[in-house]
Amino acid sequence: MLSSAFAFGSADEAAAAFRGEADAYIYGRWGNPSVEDLEAKVAALEGAEAAVATSSGMAAVTGALLSRLASGDHVVAPLAFYGESARLMRERLPRFGIETTFVDATSVDAYLAALRPTTRLVYAESPANPTLGITDLEALAQLTRSRGVPLVVDNTFATPYCQNPLALGADLVVHSMTKALGGHGDAIGGVVAGSRVMTEPVRDLVVKGLGGVLAPFNAFLIARGIRTLALRQERACASALTLAQRLSGHPAVASVHYPGLSSHPGHAVARRQMRAFGSLLAFELAGGLEAGKRLLGAVQLVSHAVSLGDVRSLVTHPASTTASTMPADLRARAKIIDGLVRLSVGIEDVEDLWADLSAAL
Repeated sequence: MLSSAFAFGSADEAAAAFRGEADAYIYGRWGNPSVEDLEAKVAALEGAEAAVATSSGMAAVTGALLSRLASGDHVVAPLAFYGESARLMRERLPRFGIETTFVDATSVDAYLAALRPTTRLVYAESPANPTLGITDLEALAQLTRSRGVPLVVDNTFATPYCQNPLALGADLVVHSMTKALGGHGDAIGGVVAGSRVMTEPVRDLVVKGLGGVLAPFNAFLIARGIRTLALRQERACASALTLAQRLSGHPAVASVHYPGLSSHPGHAVARRQMRAFGSLLAFELAGGLEAGKRLLGAVQLVSHAVSLGDVRSLVTHPASTTASTMPADLRARAKIIDGLVRLSVGIEDVEDLWADLSAAL
């Protein structure tokens, strides 16, 4: 509904609404029917009690963190995960007295070793952006529950089609709905899903308080995209596996990172916690950075763009784009090397995609 404010029938009704005693829409920043419809859809997809839609994926990540943290608190997060989320924890949260330890997220023992008495939140992203590392979410959730620390999982790469972290024990799930949930590259939005007790503080802080409001028209576009999520993901996941297998045998490719390959170190865990292996893969070129640049300039069907989860296939070079804000030493520890290329597989014919990639290589 494209309305910024809603009319009241009487002064008493308005007063009751502001007291929280009447079920009424007041102002677009506080609630909108189109946005609430989208929230209900995402909550259903993730098996959550409630969901809060935000203006972007980063607004969702920021809300999930700041609604739980205060000065003096400590976070444990992956070495390899979305660059702007990492920057939030590395550069911005310390200004408010919040410290983060970054660990190898493929090892639950690494998370355990990093926990402190002041740890108030554990963060995970599986598969990881851009290395496609796999975190054992069920084992990590058992650890965090035993310590009374909430676990927040970014499920953007996997999507609810492939994986439901709440069912594995996570407390909150975040998505950039800009990506596969919307699916068409035409709307920016984010969402946090979980129990109502944990999501309402996010709504109060980041939506009502900080103004990270999802536009109703964007909510409509993303809800429209969700209608075809299963069809798009079924096609994209199947194509991603085919491309990963073929790239693995290409002489210009040093290695391929895709959890659907039996050679992937997280394959067994991925098989246990995922219904499909996702539409994202990464591969390292034998020629390093220069080979990556040539590939990006040579593809024709695949678009050179930094997003993912689109109906169009997209390719990017993480070290110089999405992970470029990471200090070089952290980037090396995260194994985001100069020859790494990330591919988000769309719904084009897989033979057309392979013809484009193999010609570019």
